[in-house]
Amino acid sequence: MEVTSVVQLDQTKAKDEYPNLSLRPLQVSDVDDFMVWASEEKVTRFCTWEPYTNKEDGLNYIKNIVVPHPWLRAICIDDRPVGAISVSANSGNDKCRGELGYVLAFKYWGKGIVTRAVKMVVETIFVEWPHLERLEALVDVENVGSQRVLEKAGFQREGVLRKYLIVKGRSRDRVMLSFLSTDYQS
Repeated sequence: MEVTSVVQLDQTKAKDEYPNLSLRPLQVSDVDDFMVWASEEKVTRFCTWEPYTNKEDGLNYIKNIVVPHPWLRAICIDDRPVGAISVSANSGNDKCRGELGYVLAFKYWGKGIVTRAVKMVVETIFVEWPHLERLEALVDVENVGSQRVLEKAGFQREGVLRKYLIVKGRSRDRVMLSFLSTDYQS
């Protein structure tokens, strides 16, 4: 899952405004909520995938990708999905690293929700996956909002990976940010 553009404000704002923020598995029955953010062009601007245009494709994605994913959660307000957050695992010599990605409905941008969700992930992922030592996020160089989200959640900016991948027909630079298991413990 690609990190998307989200401008965040103070973390306490999300706690005050959305006290019932939670993470839970995204289910097939959540397809209508999924379609809200997955079909928004503003939301998918920095994603590797195009906006979903029909519910059937959304259902297939949830059934075939989301449900079997080892760690993908819906970001919920009052148990209703408004976005998603994931950690993708690596294997072999790379199993010490996981990649964080998230997406949030445009309506909820700028409210501290993703910063809070990222902090929730950091608080649990190193316990759930004790082999994990590094959580990293690759953010489009133009996606300043997501870079700020991660920095507010304690991620450190490591540098820019130039011409790192092709997104929607153009090679793009990515900012690498990371959070280490030892960062959480200190």
